Amino acid sequence: MSFKKLALKIKERFVVENVKRAKIPEFKSSHVVRKHINFVGNVQNVGFRFETYQLATRLGLTGWVKNLQDFSVEAEVQGEADKVNYLVSYMSSLKRAYVSNAEITEIPVVETDTDFKMEY
Repeated sequence: MSFKKLALKIKERFVVENVKRAKIPEFKSSHVVRKHINFVGNVQNVGFRFETYQLATRLGLTGWVKNLQDFSVEAEVQGEADKVNYLVSYMSSLKRAYVSNAEITEIPVVETDTDFKMEY
């Protein structure tokens, strides 16, 4: 196994364990929203997209996340409002990434969305 592949496996394992250890609050039921989010800052090459995917999956959210060519990370996240807001707050406070701005726009809910995808 190459050093690059080994480093990627270690980073992925770290992210998975980090999300498992996250203290997820108990959420009261809230209305479903879909938000388009553009995370700007030092958010690529630090496991940000993978951690967004892992946390969204753990929270039962749907949508997608992907890296953009301008080095930001774009996502559409759908689910109960409090859970979506928690995801944005959690991702904006990661120590190994720096989110200088999270541009958030509420968009229409996609009724057919069933899971969360990490796009490339």
